[in-house]
Amino acid sequence: MTYRYWIGLGANLGDRRAALARALEELSRRGLGVEAVSDVYETAPQDLEDQPPFLNAVARVESTLRPPAALDACKQVELALGRDPAGVRFGPRPIDCDLLLWSGGSWSDERLEIPHPRLARRRFALLPLLELDPDARWPDATPVADALAAIDPEAQPARRLGGLTDEVD
Repeated sequence: MTYRYWIGLGANLGDRRAALARALEELSRRGLGVEAVSDVYETAPQDLEDQPPFLNAVARVESTLRPPAALDACKQVELALGRDPAGVRFGPRPIDCDLLLWSGGSWSDERLEIPHPRLARRRFALLPLLELDPDARWPDATPVADALAAIDPEAQPARRLGGLTDEVD
C-alpha cells in the first residue's frame, strides 16, 4: 500500500536553504518520494526563543513505509545532516524533519503521534502545509485551515521567501 505524508522541514543553523534542499534529497533516498514542496518561510523560533530564525517548508511525499519506518527515515536524514539527537529540545538545529500528517489518518505509539501533537499551534508548519494542500483535513474531517485561522499572525510572524531554488532577498 502507498501512503502520503506531509513532512515539516526546518533549519536555523548553517546554510538553512541548502539544508532544506539536501533533506529532500535524503528523504527520497530513504523511500519517501517527494511529490511537492511548499515555498520557504522564514519564521521566528517558538518555545525556545533565544536562537536564530528558522527557514521552514513542507514536503508532500509518497511512500510504502508505515509511520514507524517513515519516522526512522526522518531521523536518519537528521543525523546525515548533522543534527545531534542529544541536542537541546526546541533548540538550534541544522535540520528538523517532522511527520505532520499522513493519509492513513491518526497514528499513536510510544515514539510517534500523527497528526503531529503541536501542529495546530504552529503557524510555521501550517502555512506551508496549507500552501501545498489548502483543503487538508484533520482525521476527524475538520479543515486544517481552521487551526491556522485561530493563530494571531503577529504572535507568530512568517515571511514567505519563495521556492527552494529562488534567490533570497
